[in-house]
Amino acid sequence: MIALLALVAAGCGGEAKPRATAPTTDPTVWLCKPGAAVDPCLTDMTTTIVAGNGSRRVQTAQPATRSRFDCFYVYPTVSYQKTANANLKIQPPETATAVEQASRFSQVCRIWAPMYRQQTVAGLLDLTSYATTTGIAFRSLLSGWQNYLRYENHGRPFILIGHSQGAAMLIRLIRSQIDNNPALRKRLVSAIILGGNVQVPAGKEVGGSFQHVPACQAPDQTGCVIAYSSFPTQPPTLSLFGRAGTGVSLLSGQVAAAAGTQVVCVNPAALAGGTAGLDPYFTTSVLPPPGKRVTTRWVAYPGLYNASCKTSDGLTWLQVTDIAGPSDTRPRVTEKDGAVWGFHVADVNLALGNLVTDVRRQEAAYSTR
Repeated sequence: MIALLALVAAGCGGEAKPRATAPTTDPTVWLCKPGAAVDPCLTDMTTTIVAGNGSRRVQTAQPATRSRFDCFYVYPTVSYQKTANANLKIQPPETATAVEQASRFSQVCRIWAPMYRQQTVAGLLDLTSYATTTGIAFRSLLSGWQNYLRYENHGRPFILIGHSQGAAMLIRLIRSQIDNNPALRKRLVSAIILGGNVQVPAGKEVGGSFQHVPACQAPDQTGCVIAYSSFPTQPPTLSLFGRAGTGVSLLSGQVAAAAGTQVVCVNPAALAGGTAGLDPYFTTSVLPPPGKRVTTRWVAYPGLYNASCKTSDGLTWLQVTDIAGPSDTRPRVTEKDGAVWGFHVADVNLALGNLVTDVRRQEAAYSTR
């Protein structure tokens, strides 16, 4: 956690310590909601597919506006507001992140995403009020979830999607609202919880973070969790991700890990295990290809990486390996925030195509069970 604070402090320019603010009783503000006049989770998904030899083709995709499945998305830490907890005003970082991480799931579900009073980048600096600020964030998210269940869901099956702080909030949500509720567990198609340190007893699929919601072990399994943190090599000992009870675990309240507990890794490209190719999708503003300008919002790079789950020295991670040849000039993801972060910022997009396919298969299995 010290490493996290140091990295955040370096990016905040030595701002004064933020003040924790009291929770509010404001009505839910929807970042994404079906039927909204402006919905960043429902955008053009036209994609330029760039192969390793430089060839290009255009792929189209359509939203499933009549899907019987809902997705409930919780965005990661994006707020640079000066208070310890963000307000509920929709700003460009939330909108851009919803497009980048959530909008492609509109192919397989209708997406709800509440604004919540997340712990801001500045708020991560103040350990003295950490319990207060994370509590405010969770209560705000919980209010959005309860609003969704009461007024929007109407008994439909749902998929949970969250990354980083969003993943931590979903771990808390599942623990407190779903894990011990058989009726809600029955409607849970899957939970995609990335970069959040879901924990289990070593060698087990359930226990630890959740007592009844297991890690996914097969493509047609439902009611389970897809979770991982991605790295190009074994994470360092002080990594923020991959070690139970440390780093990002603090955000979800999993501070004291029991002996023999490890972090979950489910390979999104091979839910049953093993090594398989990733299907990365990025917006062109984030990872544009070299050479001729791309006119689509999205770009995809098949055959660039494969992935497998690894465990060593008490760490568990998704090993992302560059398998492209030396003549392949497509851009690569980098550890731009240092080795302790790995590929954290790109956890979702490195496997976005795989994750959409996973949800599609899980929905099909759910419909026939």
